[in-house]
Amino acid sequence: MNTAYLLSSIGIMALVTYIIRATPLIVFRKRIKNKWIQSFLYYVPYVVLSAMTFPAVFYSTGSIISAVGGCLVAIVLAFFRRSLLTVACGAAIAAFLLLVFGL
Repeated sequence: MNTAYLLSSIGIMALVTYIIRATPLIVFRKRIKNKWIQSFLYYVPYVVLSAMTFPAVFYSTGSIISAVGGCLVAIVLAFFRRSLLTVACGAAIAAFLLLVFGL
């Protein structure tokens, strides 16, 4: 791969990233006062992160059953408002045990 191609690719990616990030700042100059739009924008980062990571949960182990089991344990622990460390460790242990016992 030649250097000119690599540098032009990096430049185009940087330009596209800049345009995507600068567009909201240019379009929305004033403070957004609509409560519905504010609440919508508040949850966008959480939804995007969930959409990117949640499907990977089911491919994180060699078995779909152990992955689903770990996910269910994480959901139950999170429902009972356990800490993030407890939820992550509980899910990992559950997935590991299901994988070891061949379920």
